[in-house]
Amino acid sequence: MNIHNSPTSLEELMDRAVGMAGLSLAQLAAEHSLGVPKDLRRDKGWIGQLMELELGASAGSKPQQDFLHLGVELKTIPVDDTGKPLETTYVCVAPLLDTTGLRWHDSLVRHKLQRVLWIPVQGSRDIPLGERRIGMPVLWQPTPAEEQSLRQDWEEIIELIALGKVASISARHGEVLQLRPKAANSRAKTECIREDGTIGLTNPRGFYLKTAFTQQILRAAFAD
Repeated sequence: MNIHNSPTSLEELMDRAVGMAGLSLAQLAAEHSLGVPKDLRRDKGWIGQLMELELGASAGSKPQQDFLHLGVELKTIPVDDTGKPLETTYVCVAPLLDTTGLRWHDSLVRHKLQRVLWIPVQGSRDIPLGERRIGMPVLWQPTPAEEQSLRQDWEEIIELIALGKVASISARHGEVLQLRPKAANSRAKTECIREDGTIGLTNPRGFYLKTAFTQQILRAAFAD
């Protein structure tokens, strides 16, 4: 397996990302002597791990940006033939217990989304996994208006969690950011605040970006 060193500059990172554009997943996997899984049901993170290998990401599953020294988070995003995102984008685990004193400015969501390298990948299920092609990368920083939308959703969701209303938060909450269960299976449990202030158990939750928001990001980038 070829593991690339972490890029030393933003320019080097972007050169690598642009160099992947147009390749199929099978071609990129072959460069790293990796096989291609039949599908993503048991290998959901395979595409992201392949991109991390090629680009030299070092964070792994740590709660920090993938390229911490460059201030960049890496996100692969499956798109259809029109470039529309096919699913929401996971950002990070949501805190369900110690919410006192949490501020947007110090939040993991803001830290992760300060600068994102988006790698679009064909995601239509009628295209065999290995034949799916990688698109042109997009380096994105939220505009003041986008950050305000993210902040507003985050603060509303955190307030509901603090009030013990985590069970009533649905994917419909939030304009651009949503809270959803985040676990390999429904048996996974974590502690949370109940409405009466006591500690209860619930499924872990994660913050996700809604598809309309990521579509807007990609559309704006490719319209330039």
